Amino acid sequence: EFTNRSFPIAAAPRTMRLRRNSARPGRKTSPMYRYDEIDQRLIDERVAQFRDQTRRFLAGELAEDDFRPLRLQNGLYLQRHAPMLRVAIPYGLLGSAQLRRLAHVARTYDRGYGHFSTRQNIQFNWPRLEDVPEILAQLAEVQLHAIQTSGNCIRNTTTDQFAGVAPDEIVDPLVWCELIRQWSTFHPEFAFLPRKFKIAVSGAEEDRAATLVHDIGLQARRAEDGTIGFRVIVGGGLGRTPMVGHVVRDFVAWPDLLNYLDAILRVYNRHGRRDNKYKARIKILVKDRTPEGFAAEVEAEWEHLKGGPGTVPAEEIERIASRFTRPAYRALPDDGIELSRDDRAGAASELAALLAPGEPGFARWAQRNVHPHRMAGYAAVTLSLKKTGVPPGDASADQLDAIADLAERYSFGELRVTHEQNLVLADVERAQLPALWRDARALGLATPNIGLLTDIIACPGGDYCALANAVSIPVAEAIQRRFDDLDYLHEIGELDLNISGCINACGHHHVGHIGILGVDKNGEEWYQVTIGGRQGNAAGIGRIIGPSFARDDVPDVVERLVRAYLDARDSDAERFVDVVARLGLAPFKEAVYAHAD
Repeated sequence: EFTNRSFPIAAAPRTMRLRRNSARPGRKTSPMYRYDEIDQRLIDERVAQFRDQTRRFLAGELAEDDFRPLRLQNGLYLQRHAPMLRVAIPYGLLGSAQLRRLAHVARTYDRGYGHFSTRQNIQFNWPRLEDVPEILAQLAEVQLHAIQTSGNCIRNTTTDQFAGVAPDEIVDPLVWCELIRQWSTFHPEFAFLPRKFKIAVSGAEEDRAATLVHDIGLQARRAEDGTIGFRVIVGGGLGRTPMVGHVVRDFVAWPDLLNYLDAILRVYNRHGRRDNKYKARIKILVKDRTPEGFAAEVEAEWEHLKGGPGTVPAEEIERIASRFTRPAYRALPDDGIELSRDDRAGAASELAALLAPGEPGFARWAQRNVHPHRMAGYAAVTLSLKKTGVPPGDASADQLDAIADLAERYSFGELRVTHEQNLVLADVERAQLPALWRDARALGLATPNIGLLTDIIACPGGDYCALANAVSIPVAEAIQRRFDDLDYLHEIGELDLNISGCINACGHHHVGHIGILGVDKNGEEWYQVTIGGRQGNAAGIGRIIGPSFARDDVPDVVERLVRAYLDARDSDAERFVDVVARLGLAPFKEAVYAHAD
């Protein structure tokens, strides 16, 4: 039986390159997965391979059609203005040394910033093609790479940003994400799937990893006898045909996990559409064969795999767990303030009275940006990358360096990337929260808006992406400026607003309480609005309210939707999405279109 934090933790057999090149004397080391010799050799050999491929392409020895799949295998896209390099951040976990190297890349090879994406990766929008091999070589020195961040393969596995520290965890998902990463990287059978493939893992009772809208979602479960396993969800996804996934097996015991994933991927690889990329995702296959029919095919395939070479032995889990360093928590007194209670404002006020009396800004920040932790005396903290006037998810090179300092000063040198495009310091002593708040505020990273309307998720949109129909960043900024009043934001309460520049839905607009999609109308940018979407345990797809809107009208539309909600809610505790579920679209459509007429 493997439960949360039950894995033995051992020292690494030797010092890895990250420590040799990047550790700074006197600083805390990061609680990270540390590469072994095989891990490091794989990315070093890939760097050398791509360096030669790029040289041959630039010398005219490789045609564009031949080079395209090679660059995509290394996360390199050709965007609207320049190449874009997508760097993998496996399951969103970063060490301070890695963050400093990303800052160096942004400063040296880009235009001084990076963009954190909804897949917990980071993107650089302005590298020169001839510099990319050297960028990858420098990233490899700190155990970072761009492998499988593009192409029809298994992409970066994502998880809960509070993995390992959440009080409601059944199992720490980080070890399982790493197991999946090692299984899926360079897997020869799944290197050329019908379409890209995304897996999310949740180890907690509350699904903070959006498992229901992934190709495969895994939710940890504990059987009555105490055995740990996973509920398996297949066929979720957004994009052109948004769908919520279906449970194909309610419980797979942990030793059988990879065999069962193999069975799913084999059925998909065998029957997935390759003749039409718009129908190539596994969600279309599940729909066409029905969830019950697809599940039956997976079970039949699994019969051939069960108990086979893919069965995970306990020693393998222990081996992977031993590669993670872990925080050396101090035994701290419990202040008795329950941050996870329903009255978050009250808990934050108590925390402020205890730690920062006379500083009202701290209480507001604590309410939105400070989260419960499984260890007494600790908290997790979200650094907001959603300050008004800054593209959602962007961080400058100077900020990245400064955040690395914060991570070392307050959180064991480690941080998390969220799929909401923010950053998390997961292990902060509560007594240090006021000092962290002041330092983060000086860096523009303490906006107390997590989960509020201006905590907007947005893709890069038409400013960068060649696929986009419309811009996303200027629309997000216009909405942020319209609602740049913290009192009003807190009166509105929890409201997720997501923006995508095209139907590919990189901004996850379908699951926003308010979703905004850029569409093309005769060469002009227009925006379609959906409401009622949500992620989590009760994930659902938003519904279109009606005809699309011109770009300049979008902030007005959002304001009318908000006013309709405030007029209709039963209490301050009833969220926007709950009012939509209770009343339907009609009052919101009337509020928007009657005014327009």
